[in-house]
Amino acid sequence: MTEQALAAARWQPSLRRRLLAFLLIPVGLLLVLDAMLTYGVALAYSNRVHDRDLGDDALALAQMLRTGHLEDGLTRQARFLLEYDPDGRAYFSVRSRRRGMLADNARYRQPPAPAAGGAPLLFDTALGTRPLRAAVVSLHPGADPSDTLTVSVAETLSDRHRRAREILLMAVPLQTLLILGVLSLVWFGVDYGLRVLNPLTARLAAREHEITPIGETDVPREILPLTRTIDGLFARLRCVLEVQERFIADAAHQLRTPLAGLSLNVESALAEGTPQAVKEALGHIRQLTLRTARTSAQLLALTRAQSPLGAPTAWAVVDMARLVPEVIGLRLRDALAAGVDLGFQGEHVPLFVMGDAGALHEMLDNLIDNGLRYAGRGRNLTVGLTATPGGVRLHVEDDGPGVPDELLPRLGERFFRVPGTAQEGTGLGLAIVQRIAERHGARVSYQRATPHGLCVAILFPATTPRGAFHP
Repeated sequence: MTEQALAAARWQPSLRRRLLAFLLIPVGLLLVLDAMLTYGVALAYSNRVHDRDLGDDALALAQMLRTGHLEDGLTRQARFLLEYDPDGRAYFSVRSRRRGMLADNARYRQPPAPAAGGAPLLFDTALGTRPLRAAVVSLHPGADPSDTLTVSVAETLSDRHRRAREILLMAVPLQTLLILGVLSLVWFGVDYGLRVLNPLTARLAAREHEITPIGETDVPREILPLTRTIDGLFARLRCVLEVQERFIADAAHQLRTPLAGLSLNVESALAEGTPQAVKEALGHIRQLTLRTARTSAQLLALTRAQSPLGAPTAWAVVDMARLVPEVIGLRLRDALAAGVDLGFQGEHVPLFVMGDAGALHEMLDNLIDNGLRYAGRGRNLTVGLTATPGGVRLHVEDDGPGVPDELLPRLGERFFRVPGTAQEGTGLGLAIVQRIAERHGARVSYQRATPHGLCVAILFPATTPRGAFHP
């Protein structure tokens, strides 16, 4: 495999990678969030324990100082206990209401002294930029009940954070193992869940050249929209292949006779060799060539009309009141040659339909050609265009011999020609008209004209005039 192929494979979208990314990344973020929450809970617990110990220490020191004599300041034992710092407590102050500050080792902000004999008051303070947590308690000393002794003990926050980190380090490994177990289950679950596609993949791989619907057997519900879309694609592909097969069969059927005639005339001209025989053979060859060209053109037109790939995405609003007279004008010379009076009967107002102007031109051209061929010399052929409550009605009517009532339903079939018709034809003209009309959502009807002849009417659905196409 080349480097480009390897790179393409690496960047190929992967359902497994997508599922794992949507599952593993949130789980990883949850692990980080869980660590932060664990640290917060541990810090709150450490603060509560240290606050209780800090209050107890302040109360114990105050009780010890209460029974001593404070005239000469603090005793050496009391000062040692206050300055002893096993857990980070390094700051204290002892004040007397009557004698002022008795001892301290730092000056930090303190709240007003609480009531004597009350519970220790805990508060946040700071020494410069260093945050502290402190406890203050007030009581009356035993030697002088009229005095108030206020003892304050403060500590840094380092020990509290250290205890919280210790709790976090004990909890995170267990939580990490739990998260890894969850991630393993997610990985296994995604891999196992995707195995449900294996039977469908194997069934499709075993088809080889078969183009049939996948169906909904052993198809997971989540990918049913995908398989239904593929079934729709297969249906359109089958239609294309059927149209192609019909075109090949029709071409073989229609071209076999003129090609055989061409071969016979060439052999006849070669065998006789006289100028008259060659001239007659060339005349027949010319007629057969024109017939073959017309047959080929009509086969191609029928194939385009039947093709499901001709989606109406590029259609526009077409003004039939302008299109129809222009098509009639192009066939006036043919009408004069055929001895048919070709005329138009319609309203001089815009009549809009939604469709393909080129296909509509071809449809009308085939209708006129059909009338010119089978109406007969000295006959009339009228193209009418009128507005109806349901849309736009186009009809082509002649006063020729017409078609028996029992054969009217068969008009529009491929290669069908009315028995006894002397004129040459392929039997494809009305089939092309039928297919183009169906693609435009129009309804075709074949009726006996009055008093005789054939009327082909096409009713188009109504549309809005915005963006009208003027050929």
